[in-house]
Amino acid sequence: MVCTRRLRLAAFLAAAAGLVLPALAQQGGGQKLTYPPAPTVEQTDVYHGTTVADPYRWLESYTDDTNAWIEAQNKVTFAWLESIPERAAIKARLTQLWDYEKYSAPYREGGRYFFSKNDGLQNQSVFYTTETLDGQARVLIDPNALSEDGTVALAGASVTDDGRLVAYGVAEAGSDWNTWRVRDVATGKDLPDEVRWVKFAGASWMKDGKGFFYSRFDEPKADGDRLKGKNEYHKVYFHTLGTPQSEDRLVYDRPDHANWYLGGGVTDDGKYLVIGVNPGDKIENNLYYRELSGPDAPVVKLLDKLDAQYSFIDNDGPTFWVQSDLEAPRGRVWAIDITRPERENWKEVIPQQAEALQGVSVVGDRFFASYLKDARTQVRVFDLSGKPIGEVAFPGIGTASGFRGKRADKETFYTFSSYTIAPTVFRYDVASGKSSIHKAPKMPFNSGDYETVQKFYTSKDGTKVPMFISHRKGLKLDGSNPTLLYGYGGFNVPITPGFSPVSLAWMEMGGVYAVANIRGGSEYGEEWHQAGMRLKKQNVFDDFIAGAEWLIENRYTSPKKLAIQGGSNGGLLVGACLNQRPELFGAAIPQVGVMDMLRFHEFTVGWGWIGDYGSAKDPAEFRALQAYSPYHNIRDGVCYPPTLITTADHDDRVYPAHSFKYAARLQAAQGKVEGCTNPTLIRIEVRAGHGAGKPTSKRIEEAADLWSFLVKSLNMKVQGPAASMGGGNGGGN
Repeated sequence: MVCTRRLRLAAFLAAAAGLVLPALAQQGGGQKLTYPPAPTVEQTDVYHGTTVADPYRWLESYTDDTNAWIEAQNKVTFAWLESIPERAAIKARLTQLWDYEKYSAPYREGGRYFFSKNDGLQNQSVFYTTETLDGQARVLIDPNALSEDGTVALAGASVTDDGRLVAYGVAEAGSDWNTWRVRDVATGKDLPDEVRWVKFAGASWMKDGKGFFYSRFDEPKADGDRLKGKNEYHKVYFHTLGTPQSEDRLVYDRPDHANWYLGGGVTDDGKYLVIGVNPGDKIENNLYYRELSGPDAPVVKLLDKLDAQYSFIDNDGPTFWVQSDLEAPRGRVWAIDITRPERENWKEVIPQQAEALQGVSVVGDRFFASYLKDARTQVRVFDLSGKPIGEVAFPGIGTASGFRGKRADKETFYTFSSYTIAPTVFRYDVASGKSSIHKAPKMPFNSGDYETVQKFYTSKDGTKVPMFISHRKGLKLDGSNPTLLYGYGGFNVPITPGFSPVSLAWMEMGGVYAVANIRGGSEYGEEWHQAGMRLKKQNVFDDFIAGAEWLIENRYTSPKKLAIQGGSNGGLLVGACLNQRPELFGAAIPQVGVMDMLRFHEFTVGWGWIGDYGSAKDPAEFRALQAYSPYHNIRDGVCYPPTLITTADHDDRVYPAHSFKYAARLQAAQGKVEGCTNPTLIRIEVRAGHGAGKPTSKRIEEAADLWSFLVKSLNMKVQGPAASMGGGNGGGN
């Protein structure tokens, strides 16, 4: 490894300060932008005999150089965006569409209901409680009161079995780091308890409400490590109410495995702590438990072979119901007697179905099993022996979530939404199997003016891939429609139909919104996931590209009118496809993307992605990663389409240096192409993170910027309410 730094701070700052105004003078009329300077360094790494350059390694550290570069980039980006005539009208219409009441599905503890609600434009949703469903609700936790700019979010809430106390987590500026506190439900006042450095974990109360289990990492050794440093050695602790965190009891850790996630939850009967053990370099996991009858009970390794994925559902005494893909890639449910845990004693309760099993809950002595049928939700009901009882009826093609409760409950709640139906909360009566609307939002649009269709297309290797396409009714298939293709494709995460005022605004403006259910997700079970991971990751990009080609071939759009978007792993997707087929797209929006596939494991919890991506430490996986890594495959001499990269300065999941380095490299390559005036912009949000907890005001501003960028880049004529509110007719570049 060679590392020689050749940056001179004074010269850099002077150059950055002097470049901004000349760059703005060049804007408009299809003229070439000038970007803030990004000096290169002589940094190379050797992987299995292959030397790989990393000329923008200096952007991995928040130095004065980096901060100056960020400030200068934002000046260029926001000046370009603010010059778009339609931007103000788009933002105004987004604000109107966002302004509706949003409810979560309620749940019941200790004779009280708990739920979240946002009045419409509140930066953060508020946590409420009420004694009856139709009674007057009382504010319990209002995160909007915790900061002036709305950047402190509620990261989770866990109520005691008697409904007397609630443990709640808060996250600042979009960080994954959470601080947990305890509030008295009756008085609304906090107890002195405070638990810090919690990440990717909640709180699980003991049955008596005297304390809770949680998971945390060690406190970062330096301030810079909070954002960038590796998070290792996850540990399960128990916090006793009324004591300082320093006295919390270590329940379970694995000092022999730095990269294992550990999470504990108490069973509803209060008899067991179930511990999930997830290695960061595998998709399989283990399942352990500990009896809670005494403080010295050992942790029992119930499932310890890392041979499948296991998820604890509930228990009936010593019988544990477990969802697993063991010899069933679409999932099934086992009953495991922990007094006789050998495999030959397991009993299959719900066998594998044709559809992919996503999750199971037990309410009112019923299994509620959620499946995906071609990426849309189906919920089937079984009795505790596994006998089918029926299916929950939904109002159309969409996504349902919720079905939370306990074995003695007589009701449960769920939320249903689609691309054109705003989230509606339903109450489900267990005895009758009937659903009734509990909360339905009122919005300033007519859902009947829009439609969603599902199409299937063929990928490069012959695989059939589903795609949802939403737009105004009466769409003409003449190849002229501005179209946005969205995708994710990874980590066993399905992309199912869901409502967003952002995508609705796009359709109102005259756009087509398409979502490709590419491999890497769980739309068709674990086989679909594994077909898009590690050495098979190229399948994901092939699927997405084939979806773009299908939209063009079927006259929905044309290359100059087609944009692609994705976030996080989806940002990687957009970056890779942009490199591989730049001529196929009219614009690209990679958001908070994983762009350096050789070093992703070096930051925060990046090591946890090795199970899906593989590692550059393995020769074969290195070759695969290097072949598609967005940062490493940008080519000089190519005129890439207009690109708007987004990230945030407090993103401690996908460290923002991924986007910084990618933007610097893409701008450098684009700048060498004679006559190429397509902009390469990076929008760097401040006091924000990976996306969770982002305030409403920031979400609206970002959405207005994204759609304004596409209006200009796709030469789009804005239709609908945004046009009548003062928008122009669009402009090319």
